Amino acid sequence: MRLHGRKIRAVLLAVAVFAGGASTSRAAERVTLRNGFVQLCHHHAQVEGRVRLYLTAGEDNYIEFAPEEIATVELVPDPPDPPAESATAPTPNAAPAATVHAARARLNPADLHEMLTRAGRAHHLDVDLLASVVKAESGGNAEAVSRAGAQGLMQLMPQTAAELGVEDSFAPEDNVRGGSAYLDALLTRYNDNLALALAAYNAGPAAVDKYHGIPPYAETRAYVARVIHEFNRRVLAREAEARRASQSTAKAAAGAQATNR
Repeated sequence: MRLHGRKIRAVLLAVAVFAGGASTSRAAERVTLRNGFVQLCHHHAQVEGRVRLYLTAGEDNYIEFAPEEIATVELVPDPPDPPAESATAPTPNAAPAATVHAARARLNPADLHEMLTRAGRAHHLDVDLLASVVKAESGGNAEAVSRAGAQGLMQLMPQTAAELGVEDSFAPEDNVRGGSAYLDALLTRYNDNLALALAAYNAGPAAVDKYHGIPPYAETRAYVARVIHEFNRRVLAREAEARRASQSTAKAAAGAQATNR
């Protein structure tokens, strides 16, 4: 899939979200596709001639492939959680915090979309990808602050924000500009592999490099799956809307043609 001129690998790949603790967690499945990609999922099933890979214990969160796209399916144990004080522990999801910037906490959706569109054009990123990251990171709350101290719409750590030239992480435009530049840099670093770039955005490039792939952190794997699932949902909805608009235009043109006869 081309996203404003750049090739994003693994758009349809996600990683497993494991439910429960060690006592209730079941073994995951490692699905190897014939194109070489490896997909972790909670379980799989064949539905209407397609193979669905379920990312959670429920039936709502899944991606699907044609049977011929799948090479092997293996059972694997759940990945270990990182130590509580690990230096490479992933950034927790954002939680709202009371700050002096409360008036900017909730942006108008149209203003946020315009802001993301500008950032996407500047960094050759699909606006729906940026919107998916914002939803996962902050839920659109410009004043969100995580337990680790990440700030704003795209949850920038103070040191990262400083390196990106972001003076005020609670200023939506600056935060989105910095977060988009950071994601762009990570995609370049990992050869446009979206799953790896998202893992690095969440857990840090050092963790991705250490494990030569997505780190075995349940939170990071859940984060990558969540963003990719939301991104796919938005892209499919956009394509469906475009088809409806095209059909409506064609129908109107046919009606006008019939009237003129």
